[in-house]
Amino acid sequence: MPHRALHKLWLTAGIAVTTLVAVFAPTGFTSQGAPLAAQPAPTSLFIGAGDGAANRLAGNNEFLPVEQAYKLSAGVDGGDLLLDWDIAPGYYLYRHQFAVELIEDDRQAVPLEAHYETGIERYDEYYERTLEVFYQSTRIRVPLPGSGTNSSVPLTLAIHSQGCADAGLCYPPRTQRLLVDPLTGTARETAWNPPRSTTATATANDATPLYLILCLALLGGIILNLMPCVFPVLSIKVLGVAQAHLSAHGKHVHGLAYTAGIVLTFVAIAAALIALRGAGEAVGWGFQLQSPVFVGFLAYLFFIIAMSFSGHFTFGTKLMNIGQATTETNSLRSSFMTGVLATVVASPCTAPFMGTALGVALTQTAPVAISIFVALGLGMALPFLALTWLPGLVDKMPKPGPWMETFRQCLAFPLYLSVIWLLWVLGRQTSIDHAVVVVLGLLLLTFALWLLEKLRRPAPRILAVGILLAALAIPALKPAGTVQDWQPYSAARLEMLLAEGSPVFINLTADWCITCLANEKLALNSDAFRTALQRKGITYLKGDWTNYDGEITALLNQHGRSGVPLYLLYPGGGREAVILPQLLTGQIILGAFGAVD
Repeated sequence: MPHRALHKLWLTAGIAVTTLVAVFAPTGFTSQGAPLAAQPAPTSLFIGAGDGAANRLAGNNEFLPVEQAYKLSAGVDGGDLLLDWDIAPGYYLYRHQFAVELIEDDRQAVPLEAHYETGIERYDEYYERTLEVFYQSTRIRVPLPGSGTNSSVPLTLAIHSQGCADAGLCYPPRTQRLLVDPLTGTARETAWNPPRSTTATATANDATPLYLILCLALLGGIILNLMPCVFPVLSIKVLGVAQAHLSAHGKHVHGLAYTAGIVLTFVAIAAALIALRGAGEAVGWGFQLQSPVFVGFLAYLFFIIAMSFSGHFTFGTKLMNIGQATTETNSLRSSFMTGVLATVVASPCTAPFMGTALGVALTQTAPVAISIFVALGLGMALPFLALTWLPGLVDKMPKPGPWMETFRQCLAFPLYLSVIWLLWVLGRQTSIDHAVVVVLGLLLLTFALWLLEKLRRPAPRILAVGILLAALAIPALKPAGTVQDWQPYSAARLEMLLAEGSPVFINLTADWCITCLANEKLALNSDAFRTALQRKGITYLKGDWTNYDGEITALLNQHGRSGVPLYLLYPGGGREAVILPQLLTGQIILGAFGAVD
């Protein structure tokens, strides 16, 4: 292999390895919840519940552990059990996810009647409907079965709940076990050992034969090949084998190498899931997508593959063993890596029948769980394996020709669509600003690969490697936190504040105004600015003119302006507004605030 091609192959392999490493990064959140199989859908991704979702799972501890976010204390009042929840600020509990069950001697779970307080109704983006939620605290009153306080037999209860954070994280459903003594009026939490619930889906899973679960996993793996993330990779691999003119034995070996890459990667993911769940982590299929870092790297990977399919770069075909590369002696390694790559890009997808199989897998012993993941991998590899072992299938494929290049380029568009979707997910997890930074990283990545492709002199290539490393570091950047210290502008709100004699600072801005955004980042987003607002008692009103707003337009016209930005300071005490410069600095804004009494 030429040195230049080998160098590009190592660069691409490095990107793939970086992405694979991110697959197995723990999310850092624990839960005392029920098994995955007993969790109501949707539970595969616990993100996007709050307004302006900012789920930052990558390497920080901004979210509280579930037992600290939702503290439960219980006691007995007469014949009723009282469940008092202390909810941390910025967190809430779902009304519809509460349930109380009595665990009988035969370990059957019997639902109990419960009386709830009135919560707050809000539209929930996670469940896509209006739901009742509880903030700060709530009490649930549960009439105890039997004779209540006259009973001398302690009762075992299962308490089900689920909560989310306003910042965007949704915890998995949680189950706590209480031992209630009606005579002493005490209730204490004990270790949880899931019973056979009459309402949980785990019952159905326990009764389902293993062979049927394996068949579902196999079928789910086969259907996974039709997902837009996987189909382009599989199609190019199939076309590569079809035009390589391999012997029957060569096709068999390539099929086995591809299968080994998929199955071993699924086994590695299964082992990571089992280890993390054994350590108390609440994870499931797709858990790595809870990390914005992984989502960013996956967008990079999809973008690189799509660019390769479009014909902009040729090094990607070496990695995926396309065309003449399949005839090389070391092409089995490429077939294996194609299987690994197909599994990585399949991580955002869940095919029909996969949910049931994976739900069972994560509630069983390690050997059973791994066997289910192996079946899933075999199902995903089965179409290509059949093609390489059944000669008649290859003979029925269209003959190689110029159409293959057109088809390959067409397959790039589902991948570009996947990149757009991943960037949307990233924006929901963090912020639109962070998503734009990752898009900038994609631009730098493209520029660096173009330099490596076109220039051979050492200096430009060193520059290209530097740009490439900078681009790869961008998804790992921690999203910048924002503090909302302003109120939305309205003419009525301004009139009320001025009538009270309060000082007011007004910022009229728009998302498409570059000057506005620069001023906000440099002058209006500092600790000194926020401290001055608080010390002077200034109310900060922000008018967003991104879309047309008649009240903002009227205020602009009132002060002789036809567009944003406009910064007004009302010093209070009935004094007229002071118009500040359109280009702000911290010194200018703090100096203007000095005129406020």
